[in-house]
Amino acid sequence: MRTGDPLPAVGDVLASLATGMWHWDTSTGLVAVDAEAARLLGLPAAPTTLTEAQVRARLHPVDWNEITGVVQLAAAEGTLAEVRVRIMDERGRIIRVVRSRSRPSYDRTKKAYKLIGTLQEVTEPTPGSPAGRSAVTGDWRRSREAFLLDAGRALAEARSTAEVLRVAAGLSMPGFSPDGLAVFGVEGDRLTIIGHHGQRPGDEGPFVHMALETDYPAAEVVRTGRAVYLSSPQQYQARYPLTWPLAQRFNRRSWAFLPLTVQGRTMGAWMAAFAYPVAFTPDERSVLTTVARMLAQALSRAGTAETERELSEGLQRSMMPTLGPEVPGMDLAARYVPTGGGLQVGGDWYDMIPLPGGTSRSRDRARSGRFALVMGDVQGHDVRAAGLMGQLRIALRAYASEGHRPDAVLSRVSRFLHGISAESEDIRFATCLYAEVDPRSGVLELARAGHPDPVIRMADGTVLLRPTAGGLPLGIDPDADYPTTRFTLEPGETMMICTDGLIETGGHDLDTGWQRIRTILERHEGDTESLADALVQAVHGPSSHHTTGPLADRREDDIAVLLLSRRRERQGGEAVAPPETRRTLLTVAQAEPERVAVARQQLRELLHDWSSEDQVDSAVLLLSEMLTNVLVHTDTDALLIAEVGGEKGERRMRVEVTDAGDDLPHKRRPGELASSGRGLVLIELLADAWGVVPRGQGKTIWFELYESPADLG
Repeated sequence: MRTGDPLPAVGDVLASLATGMWHWDTSTGLVAVDAEAARLLGLPAAPTTLTEAQVRARLHPVDWNEITGVVQLAAAEGTLAEVRVRIMDERGRIIRVVRSRSRPSYDRTKKAYKLIGTLQEVTEPTPGSPAGRSAVTGDWRRSREAFLLDAGRALAEARSTAEVLRVAAGLSMPGFSPDGLAVFGVEGDRLTIIGHHGQRPGDEGPFVHMALETDYPAAEVVRTGRAVYLSSPQQYQARYPLTWPLAQRFNRRSWAFLPLTVQGRTMGAWMAAFAYPVAFTPDERSVLTTVARMLAQALSRAGTAETERELSEGLQRSMMPTLGPEVPGMDLAARYVPTGGGLQVGGDWYDMIPLPGGTSRSRDRARSGRFALVMGDVQGHDVRAAGLMGQLRIALRAYASEGHRPDAVLSRVSRFLHGISAESEDIRFATCLYAEVDPRSGVLELARAGHPDPVIRMADGTVLLRPTAGGLPLGIDPDADYPTTRFTLEPGETMMICTDGLIETGGHDLDTGWQRIRTILERHEGDTESLADALVQAVHGPSSHHTTGPLADRREDDIAVLLLSRRRERQGGEAVAPPETRRTLLTVAQAEPERVAVARQQLRELLHDWSSEDQVDSAVLLLSEMLTNVLVHTDTDALLIAEVGGEKGERRMRVEVTDAGDDLPHKRRPGELASSGRGLVLIELLADAWGVVPRGQGKTIWFELYESPADLG
């Protein structure tokens, strides 16, 4: 070439050096290659664009995994990505070995890699031979530490035996990657196959339940705890002539059998088999030994975790009841999910208890009798919490079967828990909600011990937090009282009771968690079972009646939820439409003035879709005035009844407050500095209609507000 002549194209220069070029964009999944790169891949020598799957089909599967790891490491460190790759033909035979060099870049926006690199055939001897190792010693030593770091991290993150085996199968050791793996375990005096890779299904048959006294490398490794390295078929045949025919059919050239040792005990053996001769130098043995140790630790952790999960699932299932036979006129659904991590047992539980009385000798008629629903949460997430949960469940069943009322049941159980806790240094308490249900009338009587209140989803989708009287958690005060709240579950309504894990999981507090649950309840349109699934899935994904494993690993607390739905009445085979009136009822006692705030919140929830916010504010103000007047000017309790009825845009809101006081209220004209006397004045100003109705004992003050179609816009 003479001075002044134009320089040849880069591609022509590389082609003259038998070097191909390629470009890979992981965001599109396409790999563009020039003619020389295509030839090296075993394709026609012409520029072309391939998919990742087409390129992967030309490469040894182990090498593809190595490429991924090397690219990620090079992109993180800003260095060249260099890797040796075996090219395969259509029959799976190695036709050549090539070296790939590239400088990858990472696009954080697309979360993808872009690589432009070269491909050149390796003319040195095959990897594993002395000459081949000499040529790549520097590369091998530089990549060994990165490989061990990646392998250790991947094995540490594996949570099951199957995951450990998948990671082991994907390991690509620098310079001498095996193409066949097997992990042997021990049962009694026999070997077992835990898993294998690089062989066809069924090939493990002759090695299953092989006696430890067999003249086989893996058996010797387990017996002695020392590794066995076989660099050639001749060496294998000479050392293990009886079992050589079993290995001969796999056409391997070298084998390494290493002990899997944990805390000084050999729990199995790991086989790495190679399709080419490997001399197993000290460096190579060091890498294999390190991988074997990490593999043993990972398998031990996974085995322990799987045993704990199996134990905890069995323990939890034995303690959790089925919901029993179908209850006429009602639907029941329940879900339980233990917290993730460690031994997955906890103190949350639910139960359904048939109650004595009101039943028939006939089994079918007995099923339609009264029953109790229980939801509880023992403090803690350990075996002791699960044990206490089991004891409390038995005690609750015993006291309920004796025919005690809800308040008496909880009082007796609290005394029982206090007694057994006093005998232990590890004192625990428990929250609980106990509800007696009459399926024929829909009447529920609830007693609550420090547990979250129930939630009612009305037939039209309105959701109310149903305040109920309550006492201290069980086990704190043996003489604690547990007042009873009585209300009716109307046709089409659903009651939800749950533990606080459902509400607070995912970083939520009681307020934000409740808003999340409320949204699910309001929007759900399926049956009771699908609603239970939707509630649990909103927290961490799909669930079953007893969900454990990876789905539970992200949660801070156990979850238990129970739904009770009263079916709508049917006429002519069709469900009756939801009632046009929604209603809430609440008692505010003289000793509980804080329930005035609860009443205000109840009214707001009842009016959640009212078209005029000003009218809602007015209704809440008037209700507060009426309840406060009862508490201040009488010595009786107040009963609130609030109703909303009619078609949307023309609905009527009616609020009644009843008390047992004898004095009728009268309208006054308070002075500017007066601290009271404005209640009826406000009602007259803000209400569309109002009145005072004397009762046989006491009186009822009421007011009404009317929705205007003009406010809907």
